[in-house]
Amino acid sequence: MASFQQAKISPHLWFDKEAVDAAEFYTQVFDNSKIVNLTKIEDTPSGNVDVVNFELFGQPFTAISAGPFFTFNESISFVIHCDDQAEIDRYWTALTQDGGEEGQCGWLKDKFGLFWQIVPRSMTTMMQSHDPVKLARLTQCFLTMTRLDIAALERAFNGE
Repeated sequence: MASFQQAKISPHLWFDKEAVDAAEFYTQVFDNSKIVNLTKIEDTPSGNVDVVNFELFGQPFTAISAGPFFTFNESISFVIHCDDQAEIDRYWTALTQDGGEEGQCGWLKDKFGLFWQIVPRSMTTMMQSHDPVKLARLTQCFLTMTRLDIAALERAFNGE
């Protein structure tokens, strides 16, 4: 994956005071992840600011602690494509711990207020179907779920 200097696009996350804690948490939850750099800037109009560069699965991120001026909402989320139910369960449990909140249809909010979608890779294939009956069954199934259940989704899609 691209380094910070090579990446054309990288997410930038604004936290009140939790940027370092969030980066440390995310790099523990996700494999192939690390904190790359931490810069402390003093005496800005926002007070003291922490800037932390980190990577998740090699994807560069920047997070800042710069005051309570902005908050996350559901209009932006990160999708985690999971290979099996164990992976879905592991990420769901890790990201909802310590104050995270379950949402509908595989969405959740972590303890820092960031939104995630925990989705099986097979769902992408099913969602690309041109069969309106299969899509309707799949949709009706996932609309009833919080954490997605791959076996139930596949049964609904296949009409079983």
